Amino acid sequence: MKASSTSAIFVASLLLLSGCGGKKISEGASEEKADSLYSEVPEIPSMLPDTLFPSARNIRYVIDCREDSSSGIINYTGDMYCNAPGAFTFRNRPLRQADFGGKVAGTPDTIIIDWKFETGYDTTRTAFGIWGGGTGWTGQPLYVEWPDSCVKIFKQTNSLTPNFNKRELIVGSLAGKVYFINPDNGEESRLPIDAGNPIKGTPSLDPTMNGNLYVGHGIPARKPFGTVTINLYKHEVTDSFDRDPKAWRGWGAYDSSPLRAGQFLFRPGENNTLYKYSVSGANLTLHSELRYTVNGSAPGIESSMCIYRNYGYICDNHGNIICINLNTLKPIWLYRLEDDIDATPVLEIEDGNPYLYVGCEVDRQGTGEASFVKLDAMSGSEIWKTELECERVEVKEKHFDGGYYASALPGRGNCNNLIFSNCVRNNRGQNGEFIAFNRNTGEIEYSIPLKYYAWSSPVGFMNEKNEMFILTGDTAGNLYIINGAEGKIVTSRRVGGNFESSPVVFGNSAVVGSRGRYIYKVSIQQIKQGQSC
Repeated sequence: MKASSTSAIFVASLLLLSGCGGKKISEGASEEKADSLYSEVPEIPSMLPDTLFPSARNIRYVIDCREDSSSGIINYTGDMYCNAPGAFTFRNRPLRQADFGGKVAGTPDTIIIDWKFETGYDTTRTAFGIWGGGTGWTGQPLYVEWPDSCVKIFKQTNSLTPNFNKRELIVGSLAGKVYFINPDNGEESRLPIDAGNPIKGTPSLDPTMNGNLYVGHGIPARKPFGTVTINLYKHEVTDSFDRDPKAWRGWGAYDSSPLRAGQFLFRPGENNTLYKYSVSGANLTLHSELRYTVNGSAPGIESSMCIYRNYGYICDNHGNIICINLNTLKPIWLYRLEDDIDATPVLEIEDGNPYLYVGCEVDRQGTGEASFVKLDAMSGSEIWKTELECERVEVKEKHFDGGYYASALPGRGNCNNLIFSNCVRNNRGQNGEFIAFNRNTGEIEYSIPLKYYAWSSPVGFMNEKNEMFILTGDTAGNLYIINGAEGKIVTSRRVGGNFESSPVVFGNSAVVGSRGRYIYKVSIQQIKQGQSC
């Protein structure tokens, strides 16, 4: 690959990103002065203060700086994903709002299966069983519409199949491979890449179009076990990170979907470490690491971080919600829930103020309360908290926790006053519910029983009347279309085996993987009632 081609793509991508409400500073530019190429674009979002709230004093932490040449100050506080041509990370963007832009005509009443794609199947017996194929939790596919400049380089790798086109799905599988799929026909668009271990979480594609795909291992089927970076311009693994001997927790999985902020990449780990990498072109350099304890315990981070300007928000498996200044990696505030948090926090701007929504599980409690909270994202103060009775159930040698695995979906259009989530109740067998909360009060506006419990996160579609419809799945392979305002299931269909994974959306279509072997593309349409005008 010629350096000049890579540079041309990189500069073009920065120009593309500069339209997000602030000027873009190129990687490698001075932290004090913007590159003159972007000086005509005004108003970088302001840096948030380096505040310490009293709650943060309950955190004991160490910041290990590895790179002395950079101060660590983020050179761009805007959303680097807002003009990316597709969905490049879990729940689409740094606020994790799942704003995929799904559209549908009329009142959708039919779920059509367009195709199903079969992955490989890994029969390796691990300490945690055989993981097979398909996708697990969170397992969201990525969707990309490649520029011509990228396609030109891809053609030099000899990795493309005759089914490749500019539109592509990228899926990390429990089979330990990354698959590439043509969304039009469900055929393989390029050769798969072996990532080394089963992938449970959602990979992340670098929004600067430097070719990097960031992938985390979920289960140690073989060594090394950690993370890999795949460069799609070379169609190979170009960087890997094995077990960290400095980590305060021994479990080294990475289900979190990494995020770019300015010239840095942030990757939380289940080993109790938040990693900050400098990114220059496609090269990664470990800049610094944050490790912490709360009440003497070092928890793991399984959910994905959300980012607002220079603040990052992480949740861990001890119920801690922590706001971190990404410039320094110092904690800003701490809020504690009663139990494990695997759901990814979602940030919404309401009346000009940022608020955080997230729920916890019922794990260590056995039987107890699963809390869903709204917090002031600047201070960590509680706006409201709603609790639901849930249970952890034992089935043979396995246990199934109650509560919130799903990440919340903010309502839009005629559902703007609501926020939605799936909840595992386990109080009538292994059952679940789809719940709509009032954003202002936290009251449950309605709750819809599902046929089985749901880990998958719901996604939304808007019609021409600005009405919102939600698509969600459960772990028995059912998909549901829900009228968001009325709180009614319009239709449902048994599609796959087990939808732990969350869907990606484009147009009136969604792609979602199931446990086992298959990834499905479905379209939601109005057929039975006729098309609306």
